[in-house]
Amino acid sequence: MDSFVLQSKNNSMTEIQSTITWERGAVQFIDGKYSRAHSWSFDGGAVVLASSSPHIVPLPFSIESAVDPEEAFVASLSSCHMLWFLSIAAKRGLRVNYYRDVAVGEMSKNEHNKLVISVVRLRPEIDWDGETPANSLIVAMHDEAHEECFIANSVRTTVLTEPILNRTNNPSG
Repeated sequence: MDSFVLQSKNNSMTEIQSTITWERGAVQFIDGKYSRAHSWSFDGGAVVLASSSPHIVPLPFSIESAVDPEEAFVASLSSCHMLWFLSIAAKRGLRVNYYRDVAVGEMSKNEHNKLVISVVRLRPEIDWDGETPANSLIVAMHDEAHEECFIANSVRTTVLTEPILNRTNNPSG
């Protein structure tokens, strides 16, 4: 598969932009009792409610239903991997009907005693149209997707791809 470089019209590297917005409201703030709720806005118009994780900052100062940065990090790795995998499958003439990944990030302390997401486990399940490719080909395609993923290439976190092979039923019907 040929790699490509994202470039803007003036031939420079493309910038990826997001806008993060938070407001204090009527709380004191300096006592630490303020909402961590904020929004992420993206160039296509999507707005995502975000917050710290309730596992890190207790309720009511976190919003349990919002996306937290740690979840977004794991989702970003999973999404990037999936998009590359689908591209690789399509170029090989393999039709994917369904792709689901319950990705899990593991937090631990690093060599500087700082909490980091040290490992992300991707567990993709795929339903194929027609005959399922050989397990060795599926694993090779996942390896290639991992090598191409911009996000995986940008982080120090160990990203493990553990595909669920020999999928026989289609959960979507």
